[in-house]
Amino acid sequence: MRVLLIEDERKVADFIARGLRAEDFAVDVAYDGLAGWELASGVDYDLIILDLLLPGLNGTELLCRLRRKGGKAAVLVLTARDATSDKVENFEAGADDYLTKPFAFAELLVRVKALLRRPPANPNHVVHVADLELDRLTRQVRRAGKRIDLTSKEYALLEYLAAHAGRVLTRTMIMEHVWDESFEGLTNIVDVYVRHLREKVDEPHEHKLIRTVRGAGYCLSDEAAP
Repeated sequence: MRVLLIEDERKVADFIARGLRAEDFAVDVAYDGLAGWELASGVDYDLIILDLLLPGLNGTELLCRLRRKGGKAAVLVLTARDATSDKVENFEAGADDYLTKPFAFAELLVRVKALLRRPPANPNHVVHVADLELDRLTRQVRRAGKRIDLTSKEYALLEYLAAHAGRVLTRTMIMEHVWDESFEGLTNIVDVYVRHLREKVDEPHEHKLIRTVRGAGYCLSDEAAP
């Protein structure tokens, strides 16, 4: 899962980012509203953690812009503003949850996980590619009815491939969604994890689903290889 954290207090932002990365989330950080908007409007995030009192562009306006554009990412507002009117305003603007400062990281993490467990906009939360079945709510994966145990990063990679089945995804696209900026330039890590997935998802079966598109990237497809 990929998270965007927009928070101008660097110590707070670094604290949250370290904690989320320790839980295997890919985290991008923006320290002002304009940088946050640029990232939020150009990258497919699963969750956005948004402060309100931001330089450049305040959090409420950023949230309104995001929803007007059709952004579907879950948004957790994180702010010291605890007035009921502020909460109402931001929920009406499109926030999914609201946490006031100061906060315990354990509570933040619980709220993040709860938001990410919500069914996606597409009510069909079970993705099928041939005999591969991926349940995005329980994070369980089966092939030909047999459960496959994956690490959190293996699951995140497979979920991204499955959500774009039939489409060629470049290593950079995969890196940007499954990992974070701390891995910038290390696109070979994608090859390593694709190899892990092939060992678990494809090798026991005659029909292979994970394809290498030479010079481009990877694709998950149920079509016969050329």
